[in-house]
Amino acid sequence: MTTFNEKNHLIGTAEYDTNFWNVMRGDRYAADKISGSKDISTGGYALPTAADDRLRKAIRRESLFRNMATVVKAYNSGSRIFAKDCDDLAEWVPENGSIPIYDGVNDFTRYAVEMHKLAVFVKLDDDFVHDATFDIEDYLTGRLAKNFARAEDRGFITGTGDSMPKGILSPTDGAEAGVYTDSITYDDVIRLFFALDDEYRKNAVWLMNDDTALALRLLKDEAGNPLWNQASDTILGKRVVISNDMPSADAGEMPIVFGDFSYYWIIDRSPVSIQTLKEKFVTLDQIGYLALEFLDGRLIRRDALQAMKINIKE
Repeated sequence: MTTFNEKNHLIGTAEYDTNFWNVMRGDRYAADKISGSKDISTGGYALPTAADDRLRKAIRRESLFRNMATVVKAYNSGSRIFAKDCDDLAEWVPENGSIPIYDGVNDFTRYAVEMHKLAVFVKLDDDFVHDATFDIEDYLTGRLAKNFARAEDRGFITGTGDSMPKGILSPTDGAEAGVYTDSITYDDVIRLFFALDDEYRKNAVWLMNDDTALALRLLKDEAGNPLWNQASDTILGKRVVISNDMPSADAGEMPIVFGDFSYYWIIDRSPVSIQTLKEKFVTLDQIGYLALEFLDGRLIRRDALQAMKINIKE
């Protein structure tokens, strides 16, 4: 059996990189040379280290959440992570006064980490794959990055925790409902802003979909001053991020989340693996690629995100 360290060394070599991409082109002989990296349970081969890094960067460029959240690489860790979940202490101390040493036992909370599997499937024509001038690595990386990023963002927002991460809209582990309202008003948005503790406001952003953004663009105070700063696309000086995975302002939904999204942690659990599916598409002169990503995501501090919730009318 290949240990993690042995596998990690293998996928970091130049020889492995060359053979891996030859396998992606359908070379059966190259597959024998990298059999130690094959995952028996999935049938896929781990991406070479450099390619995995490039794919991660490409996913981040395409992703909304990976640019706001904290990303943790935990390829060789157990099933739990530590996260700081308490307040630090900073106080002025008078000369000869006692320094208030506080109990640090609960400084860190241990959170369970899952390995949720995210699958992406793409197909390429044989003519492209076997064309020496075709950059299969660049093309496949781009295709996979867009699909992974789109599915990740959806999971980090609406994920239930059942075979997927728990998203920020999770009723038990997601954002706290800071404002309840029948419909979104100017005053409701102001209330939501101040519902968030000032500790989290410094790096806070607004998250909503297009429909909600349009409604907020039209809101004005009694003097006719717009809520939305059209020049900077900000509300009360804080950036607005648009994701159409967010719900609209329907009864029972949370159409706006405001807060510091760095307290949402994305935990990458292993390198992406890819399996070629040539036989299934041979009659179409195509090669299929099934890419698997293992990761988890969770909100470490619920009070770092405040949501507006639309009341259910009886």
